[in-house]
Amino acid sequence: MADYAKDVLVETDWVAQHLDDDSIRIVEVDENPALYAEAHIPGAIGFDWKQDLQDQVRRDFLTPDDFGRLMGSRGISNDHTVVLYGDRNIWYAAYTNLFFLYYGHAKVRLVNGPREKWIVEGRETTTEVPSYPEAGFQARPGDEAIRARRAEVLEALDRGTTLVDVRSPQEYSGGLVAMAGYEQEGAQRSGHIPGAISVPWAQAVNEDGTFKSADELRELYTSKGVVEDANPVIAYCRIGERSAHTWFVLRELLGVDDVENYDGSWTEWGNMVNVPIEKDV
Repeated sequence: MADYAKDVLVETDWVAQHLDDDSIRIVEVDENPALYAEAHIPGAIGFDWKQDLQDQVRRDFLTPDDFGRLMGSRGISNDHTVVLYGDRNIWYAAYTNLFFLYYGHAKVRLVNGPREKWIVEGRETTTEVPSYPEAGFQARPGDEAIRARRAEVLEALDRGTTLVDVRSPQEYSGGLVAMAGYEQEGAQRSGHIPGAISVPWAQAVNEDGTFKSADELRELYTSKGVVEDANPVIAYCRIGERSAHTWFVLRELLGVDDVENYDGSWTEWGNMVNVPIEKDV
């Protein structure tokens, strides 16, 4: 598809043709979990990214055992191909995709475009919640080549690592602490990590939320200095969901091998004591 490095996207036509394929589990993950109850793709499993996919005590991923139990309880096994979609230009679907790869499940695809695309096309939806038999899902220990921790980001400041800030230009410059409407999730300070390159996530998609072609994406990240010299790359945003989208573009669509997602992102960095910050305002 469009000469991407990996076969990791499916179109809405493909999904429509595989609704009855029991080797597939379609999963919807929205920023607003209430959307799933209003309408979803027939057979789709709904996950609440805050309640289901996050540790409820620590701000962290689930343990591998907890992730495996969650998947198995919803009828997802290691044999299933998981097809992910959701709202907000599939930010949280991309975030969930990263979870599956982190825990060693490579049979995962993203729908090319948000849930709105499926609905605008007039495709079938339902409010019925599917009931699949419990399955066995064995999650591997987390692949730390996918995830950057704060200590690694601090060390990256003195190395040849390329940091990519995928937030809005206003957040990057320090004019905003968080996106408008998300002030309650902001940090103590605004700005960006020193040396980070600003490449807002939205530059990677078309108006309908589908991904730009491989050539367009390669030109974008090459012109910004992100993929030159084969330097390691760390992407970040506010809480890790928008940067998971950019991580997907770089790692899965363009085939950049050494790229990590800093899910602590600005919510962590902007609250830490005695770490460097740059501002353009």
